[in-house]
Amino acid sequence: MRKRKGLKSGFTTGACAAAAAKAAAFKFLTREELKRVEIPLPDRSRVAFDIHDSGIDGERAWASVIKDAGDDPDVTNRAELKADVGGQDIEKAEGCSIVIKGGDGVGVVTKPGLPVAVGEPAINPVPMRMIREAVREVMSECRGQNAKRETQNGKCKNKDVKLEFPAPNLEVTISVKDGERLAKKTLNSRLGIIGGISILGTTGLVKPVSSEAWCATIRMSMDVALAMGLRQVVLSTGRRSERAMMECLGLPEEAYVMMGDYLLFSVAEAERHGFERIHVAAQWAKMVKIAMGIPQTHVRHGVLEVKKLADLLGNMGFEDTSVIEGANTAREVFFRLQESGRDEFIAGICLKARTAVRGWLPRTDVICYLIAYQGGEVIVRTE
Repeated sequence: MRKRKGLKSGFTTGACAAAAAKAAAFKFLTREELKRVEIPLPDRSRVAFDIHDSGIDGERAWASVIKDAGDDPDVTNRAELKADVGGQDIEKAEGCSIVIKGGDGVGVVTKPGLPVAVGEPAINPVPMRMIREAVREVMSECRGQNAKRETQNGKCKNKDVKLEFPAPNLEVTISVKDGERLAKKTLNSRLGIIGGISILGTTGLVKPVSSEAWCATIRMSMDVALAMGLRQVVLSTGRRSERAMMECLGLPEEAYVMMGDYLLFSVAEAERHGFERIHVAAQWAKMVKIAMGIPQTHVRHGVLEVKKLADLLGNMGFEDTSVIEGANTAREVFFRLQESGRDEFIAGICLKARTAVRGWLPRTDVICYLIAYQGGEVIVRTE
């Protein structure tokens, strides 16, 4: 039998931007070129990137990285991410040694409801931290512009070199070649991100998993739970939801099943395995999709439009349309409901989600849990 080839992992736009920024900062501070650079990931592991190109443009330096998304179907695969680094006046730096901006091909946020504020470049918080940390490594490793350096993977081997203080304030501009064209293949315009793509990623890595493999993992996880004598399982849409449930319930680790977006498949497997109770945990946008009875909660299987959510709330008796009017995302609707004190409708969505799941599992006890965006704790539990 022919052995099936495994799927290749890749890197996020955030990781590629951080690598380009580190190479550009190194070139700016040392006037030396790097062919390969190493950066830290959020989990403190390290990965190396080949530098596609670099150069000096006046008083600024730049470097670029070609994104490799592995076997993940990603419109940004093979995109060129570029970082441009120059000096920043201390008076303009507002106390920060590194200022990060968006350039050509990086979108700008124009509507609320996203993790990035209106008017800011669409560079998510984790990539921002990754870029800043990668550049800080250069600022601490490469000490003194005139000292002799022997380099490897972006590290200065000369431990005797001292940095002249105060350290220079650096301005880093991230851009993406053809980013505006690539963005047309995404949902950015609908979300109010104009002019380019978003710089994303929470781990720095893209680990593609086929539908078949993911479903097999769900099935095997339930096999193990059943074999351990467990009569209930916890289905979570993501790692934050799973962590919240572990703190909330304290069940054996075998009880937790990462279902991701495979809601209906997971529910059917839970019924087939004969579990007596199913706990379903999700953040707001996924919970709304569950309440709508959408069996596969990935965006490509059903974009959650605010109008559909408004209609659902309207059917529940919500009449204050001003709370929803102009909202850009389901996430924004959630925060507006909280701010206006309409928690009963937030709980109502969770009850509808429970009803939807029980429609698939009529003989099984179902409890739904809403996980907070900020803090990651359980904020609604249905009984």
